[in-house]
Amino acid sequence: VARIGVTPLKGTRMLHPAAVELTPLGIPGNRRFHLVNERGELFSCGDFGPLMRVGAAYDAATGTLALELPGGTRVEAGPDDLGGPHVTDFYGRPVPGRLVEGPAAAAISAYVGRPLRVVRADADGDGPDVHRLTLVSLASVEDLGVRHGRPDLSPGRFRMNLELDGCAPYEEDGWSGTAVRIGPAVIRVLGPVPRCVATTRDPASGAKDFDTLKA
Repeated sequence: VARIGVTPLKGTRMLHPAAVELTPLGIPGNRRFHLVNERGELFSCGDFGPLMRVGAAYDAATGTLALELPGGTRVEAGPDDLGGPHVTDFYGRPVPGRLVEGPAAAAISAYVGRPLRVVRADADGDGPDVHRLTLVSLASVEDLGVRHGRPDLSPGRFRMNLELDGCAPYEEDGWSGTAVRIGPAVIRVLGPVPRCVATTRDPASGAKDFDTLKA
């Protein structure tokens, strides 16, 4: 494992802790929160690239989500800010949660320029799009970049939980159905995770700079 990537609020800047716990639910706290628009629909960095510039941190012990926006604005939301229920459609899968009241939604809305709400998923592990844990090899990203004139292509744009070194390009594509050991944990690889338009954006700025989907 070369690098770990998580974020408590879907679509925001990825964090890279030195170690995490792996459970049957994936990485606890990963994508525990998400955004919805004024129609209650899922909203993420594919809709607004600069969302990737927002820093988010979650303290599981206190249940507090902290957001740091470009320009230095910092807001927090805790258990006392949880409001009414909301079910979000995650590409055909209903994810029940509760709306987060307080200043967090207002700060995000002001930054994005449209009304948004923050939702806390009721169950840990419900926030990722398809599978609860994702991985990609650095060799695959490097090969993709070289083939398309982008040798500097960052693996961070794929927003995967585990970036792996020591693999041949696309070796992980052949792991479907097999067991893989990661530290003391063993995971079973289920299959490919389709990538979305968010991967076309520079992970640092959120600007579109490479057509990964066509490549």
